[in-house]
Amino acid sequence: MTTMIRTLVCSAALCVLAAPWVRAQQAPAPGTPPPAYSYQAEGRRDPFVSLLGRGTDAKSLANRPAGLPGLLIDELSIKGIIKDRNGFVAMIQGPDKKTHMVRPGEKLMDGSVKSITGDTVVFSQDVNDPLSVAKQREKIKKLRSNEEGRE
Repeated sequence: MTTMIRTLVCSAALCVLAAPWVRAQQAPAPGTPPPAYSYQAEGRRDPFVSLLGRGTDAKSLANRPAGLPGLLIDELSIKGIIKDRNGFVAMIQGPDKKTHMVRPGEKLMDGSVKSITGDTVVFSQDVNDPLSVAKQREKIKKLRSNEEGRE
């Protein structure tokens, strides 16, 4: 019984002593602005920085081979298509603004040129997704997109 009384007395004393501290921790007066929030990383990553595009990319510009084998299909734009005796030849431009001539069967970094027609180039792009059943997909790029039209 005495331990119970001691516990109650200690709890009451703690409540009396902690009351001013609790009042000090409550919201500031209506006229004063709240303190600015500051994120303390302390060795953790910043949750507001995007995880996409971070780290070392295996296909970065520094690790790529020079010329046509170092170009990604998504970075290419079709600048022209020419017909010669052997079929069609496409003029493609990479992100470095250099123009390359390609024929069906030529290899790129993430695929190859499958076929070329009068207004389109069909690429066979390698799929780098372990959950995907298909290991390759067709990517069609037109000489002129629908929005461009003729000028």
